Amino acid sequence: MPILRIAQAQINPIVGDFEYNTKKILSYIEMAKKQSADIIVFPELCLCGYPPEELLLKPSFLESSMKAIKDLSLLITGITAIVGYPDCQDKKVYNAAAIIQNGKTLSVYHKIELLNYGVFDEKRYFKEGSRLVALKMGDVTIVPTICEDIWIERNMAERFAKEVGDLVINLSASPFHAGKFQVRLDAGRSFTKRTRCPLFFTNLIGGQDELVFDGGSFALTAEGDIISCAKRFCEHILFTDIDINPVKRKIDRKIDKGEIVELGFSHTKRESVEPYLADKVFPLEEIYYALVLGTRDYVNKNGFKKVLIGLSGGIDSSLVAAIAVDAVGKENVIGVTMPSKFTSSETLRDAERLAKNLGIKLIKLEIWSIYEEYLNVLSKVFDISVHTVAHENLQARIRGNLLMALSNRFGYLVLTTGNKSEIAVGYCTLYGDTAGGFAVIKDVPKMMVYELARFVNRIWAKEIIPESVIKRPPTAELRPNQKDEDSLPPYHILDQIIHAYVEEDKGVDEIIKEGFDAEVVKSVIRMINRNEYKRRQSPPGVKISAKAFDKDWRFPITNRYMKA
Repeated sequence: MPILRIAQAQINPIVGDFEYNTKKILSYIEMAKKQSADIIVFPELCLCGYPPEELLLKPSFLESSMKAIKDLSLLITGITAIVGYPDCQDKKVYNAAAIIQNGKTLSVYHKIELLNYGVFDEKRYFKEGSRLVALKMGDVTIVPTICEDIWIERNMAERFAKEVGDLVINLSASPFHAGKFQVRLDAGRSFTKRTRCPLFFTNLIGGQDELVFDGGSFALTAEGDIISCAKRFCEHILFTDIDINPVKRKIDRKIDKGEIVELGFSHTKRESVEPYLADKVFPLEEIYYALVLGTRDYVNKNGFKKVLIGLSGGIDSSLVAAIAVDAVGKENVIGVTMPSKFTSSETLRDAERLAKNLGIKLIKLEIWSIYEEYLNVLSKVFDISVHTVAHENLQARIRGNLLMALSNRFGYLVLTTGNKSEIAVGYCTLYGDTAGGFAVIKDVPKMMVYELARFVNRIWAKEIIPESVIKRPPTAELRPNQKDEDSLPPYHILDQIIHAYVEEDKGVDEIIKEGFDAEVVKSVIRMINRNEYKRRQSPPGVKISAKAFDKDWRFPITNRYMKA
């Protein structure tokens, strides 16, 4: 059997834009043909974009999908392409892979193992597949699978691959969280060792609302060794030559619960390609790159030209501004500083320094006169001489109003700057600092914010975020001499409790046994539970943890189970 050349195209589609996605698929097919590839594999549901969610319940969307795959098939010649799309048959919808050659869809494989946990709701939209497909290319038998099909041990797809397969391909849309690449690699290696089949895992790239897909497509030998690996956090086409000694089997044309599809194969002489191995991405790097990619795609795919950020001179807004500059360019980032009488000269100066370091435009809007006018109106209702939380939140809401006024006037997207620690315990003002369109660091704990700020200065090789910002005790500056720790436990303790309760689902007693003060644990968990109503009304933001708020966390607003 001659050597097979397989191309893996990790592309960045746009949900619902069939025309754009079709053009992108065809452009990658041309790249693959120029390199004399025999097969090109695309990610899961790439024709419609992933995840399409409730669009799958719209008949018109499904009609568009079926038309798009038909039109695409007619344009594919000179190569075998395997493309992910939603397939509608007999009023049932399947997560599908079309096998296309010479202008025809020769077969369609339907995903068997549907995901229904975390951010996934596939059983709401799709019917499970029940028919297996084997592709014969010369003497080699190739088994197509989709995402979770290779993650579930001893399932139907695995048994089939073990029985008839010489090689397995996998179309995937596996979203990012910190450490996920290694999780995928371990799952792939486990699959190859169980089936004794090489595996070609092709992953999606790009940001879609809260989710980021980081690519990192790879090819593994039957022993689980990496043959080649694509870049992460960018589009990439990976070419791999593989020489397979097919297992001599007698395979019937009709097999149990499946079919054999003959693919044309004409080997042409060509120079071999060197396996590509992308550079390793380290833990803090991958989180930063995910934040940049998620922000860039949210801004661009939703048609915004510029972004607005309220710059307080603090660590959170400084980090968000740096991410925004990396995501959309300094010319498209506008900082807005909105000082009051509680704003120190140091924080105001740091906001100005940061804007200068990043090369972004800075607008200064004083809020004190507006604040006093609000108090004047409210004096008819309550005693304004006693400073309360209402006074503090009023300042935050004035700032939110000013940012949204600029957004309305110019059509710019407001990026909010709250971190996971604050959002978890409700240390934020509804319609104030939560006002905006995208929450860049809403899944980033406070202590990680500091790590990422130092990382920014390392990758820029100079002090972008002023050291004074990093070292200053965090404060909202909504009253004289205010510090975050006046209201919260120290962040290095708070973050650990939040992680244990939210991401590890540990209860009060378990967390206390880890050495934390009992009253502190109970207080933090009470704050997390009672502030769900704020989180529900906050903008979406990039998911970087294994369990983020929003889709991963479906907590009832109205509940009395505070023990948890």
